[in-house]
Amino acid sequence: MSDGTAILRETLAAIPEILGSELDGMTVERAVVGLFFTGVKLNNGLAGACATPIKTIPEAVCCPSSAMAMPFPRKLRGRPALDLAQEALGEHGIRRAVGIAAMNALADACWRRRPHPEAELRLGVDAFDASEMRLGDKVVVVGAFVPFLRELKRRRQPFLVLEQDPATLKPEELPFFRPADQARSVVPEADVVLITGTTLINDTLEGLLGAAKPSARVTMVGPTVSLLPDAFLRRGADILGTVRITEPDEFLETLAEGGSGYHFLGRSAQKVVLVRRSAVDAAA
Repeated sequence: MSDGTAILRETLAAIPEILGSELDGMTVERAVVGLFFTGVKLNNGLAGACATPIKTIPEAVCCPSSAMAMPFPRKLRGRPALDLAQEALGEHGIRRAVGIAAMNALADACWRRRPHPEAELRLGVDAFDASEMRLGDKVVVVGAFVPFLRELKRRRQPFLVLEQDPATLKPEELPFFRPADQARSVVPEADVVLITGTTLINDTLEGLLGAAKPSARVTMVGPTVSLLPDAFLRRGADILGTVRITEPDEFLETLAEGGSGYHFLGRSAQKVVLVRRSAVDAAA
């Protein structure tokens, strides 16, 4: 396994430590691979999500033989939840997304059992607002996360965006574009680093967190981000912006219909942030 999976491995290792025997009866009830997000519901009523990595997988074209490797969702019912979560360490894009979604459902159970003493949970809060950017801050966005780019432009906040595919940016955003392979030179200059959770899928998160300067305020954002913050906090992340799925059945139906965050936020899922307490104290 590459070093890029360290956060996933540490998170998976923490789950049985926290849940103990409670984990034994946790199984998969349903899994949905949607156009934008993948979701998994467990038999305890909790659910988790992950971005669907459509652009990075061969299954995005019609009928390849490699599609046989996909975890057919109907075959997952009754599978031990932690067993499915281990797919987060696999090489296959879709299998990894399903595994991370299962891991995130278990992470919600972990937070309810043992909230992290160094993190404060805030419900209904947007990660952008929690980042509390100040005038003059140098901001770097890793991944073309549309809500963040829109808000940065609205506030006239200078920023750079690291992205693998410049086609995802609007024409007026291209002057701020930097190729992803320039991360090592761009990220260390930032006062605020905003990183999309999809970096967990492509194994780049570890390097990005390591490149941020110690004084930088680092925010992770997206449904792919876990409610089990231990491994993120150890590497310097200050804010984890994700979702808590409040209506799992409705949420999965939305994904099955090709829905995105615009369709499930405020309906079947709510925004939540985990904020490092030391960052809260510093702001105060």
